[in-house]
Amino acid sequence: MPSRRRLLISSAVLGAAAALPAHGQSAARPNPMPEELRKALERDGNAPVLGNPDGDITLTEFFDYNCPFCKKMMGTIQQLIATDPRLRVVYREWPVFGEDSEFAARASLASLDQGRYWPLHAAMMTMRGRAAEPTVMRAVREVGLDEARLRRDMQSARVDRHIQRSFELAEHMGLVGTPSFIAGDEGVFGALSLAEMRGLVARARETLG
Repeated sequence: MPSRRRLLISSAVLGAAAALPAHGQSAARPNPMPEELRKALERDGNAPVLGNPDGDITLTEFFDYNCPFCKKMMGTIQQLIATDPRLRVVYREWPVFGEDSEFAARASLASLDQGRYWPLHAAMMTMRGRAAEPTVMRAVREVGLDEARLRRDMQSARVDRHIQRSFELAEHMGLVGTPSFIAGDEGVFGALSLAEMRGLVARARETLG
């Protein structure tokens, strides 16, 4: 998997994605995203939100706990949020790396019911090795979650809906892997620098402002 690839979500309603020019070159402005799709990406009440909940720009991240580039980006996203008080970040659990990833995603989403999503998210993003049932449940215990309750909540309709919706949105927009970031009318796939992430957010502000 390449460490960086940029995609335009131009004609997103048709699931089209076109490659951007090389870094530093100009690109045509993407077509406006349909409002129904924007609402689904940015305003799903079933998706965790970090940063300013009333921010002027929403950055949506599709990620998998077993994606090394997603783990690499965690610190970058934290820096981005810390330095941009107007930014709202939506997390979409998209377990594309198999059953272990789905188990991790279900555990993470279920932890919302106990108010411990962020501690568990951080623990799984920073763990060594693969996120699988043994390592995930060890992290669950370390952050103080009720394990029996969590296992029940992992099978809830709410968790099912989030994961199903992530796959539907990703297919609809032609996303190619994790991590994928969407802000404004533009999408980016892969690990980016803090400066590149700031550029993505700045272009979204310019487009939507």
